[in-house]
Amino acid sequence: MKIVIMGAGALGAYFGTRWHDAGHTVINLVREGRAEQLRTHGMKIHSKVEDTVWENPDIAEDPSEIEDPDLVVLAVKGYHLEGTMPWLKSLVKKGAKVLPLLNGVEHYAILEKELGEETVLGGLAFIIATLNEKGHVEHTSDFHNIVFGPLHPSQESICEELSLAGEQAVMNSRWSSDILKEIWKKYMFITAFSGITTAMNTPIGDIRAYPQTFTIARRMLEDMQRLSVARGVKIGQDEVDHAFKQLKNLGDDMTSSMHQDRRKGLPLELEHLHGGAMRLAAEKNLTLPYIETIYGIIKPHDGMDL
Repeated sequence: MKIVIMGAGALGAYFGTRWHDAGHTVINLVREGRAEQLRTHGMKIHSKVEDTVWENPDIAEDPSEIEDPDLVVLAVKGYHLEGTMPWLKSLVKKGAKVLPLLNGVEHYAILEKELGEETVLGGLAFIIATLNEKGHVEHTSDFHNIVFGPLHPSQESICEELSLAGEQAVMNSRWSSDILKEIWKKYMFITAFSGITTAMNTPIGDIRAYPQTFTIARRMLEDMQRLSVARGVKIGQDEVDHAFKQLKNLGDDMTSSMHQDRRKGLPLELEHLHGGAMRLAAEKNLTLPYIETIYGIIKPHDGMDL
């Protein structure tokens, strides 16, 4: 496959490098600053699973440099979505499908409206990783999972190709026949995980030490479960219990990318995640008391307002 990584941050760089190592053509479509960093330091992954080095990663700074792309992996933060549209439209005209790995769900309606329903696959990723000062990936979780699936019948072929690429690479890759449910399960989990760690400004282990505080994470999961049902996606109590068990089983030092961004003084995905949930709930006359409370606690730390 010829895979374009749009957003070579920790997530995009990690999976792009793994596909490259498996023999696929991977092009990092990045802005000038990230391009210079990659040219200077190359791409390296420091991982609990397996380290790897890509000395001279393929780089493009404009989609005009890329011919015949099969897939664009969109791995930007939610607040950068609008800025990706010109590049995405250019690559879609050249035949590419788009696999978004953003958190949340609101971006699907935006992408389908701008690019066409046949273009946008369903996708999500589970990984805890960040970039160090050289732009190398620090992968600190035991998991590195991608789940994907068709949102339109015409996408079966590209999903078959992506499934094979995932089997060849050092990652856990899975084709889901019910990708919308998978997307909402991830949305439920990440909203609780990012919310509680960012609001408390501490890793999950410290939060679990105080059951009264950790319970708030479960209440957020329950808020999101009610929202999913209201939006027509059947997530039940079993999924809530499973997500809470995942939070219990994370390593004590594990934290969310949103919390890492707060520590670094960077903009947060608060509006994309918690704000998005509140907007979707309002359309159904639904209230999310715990999501709204956590949103209010985090909001003063959201660098998007600066």
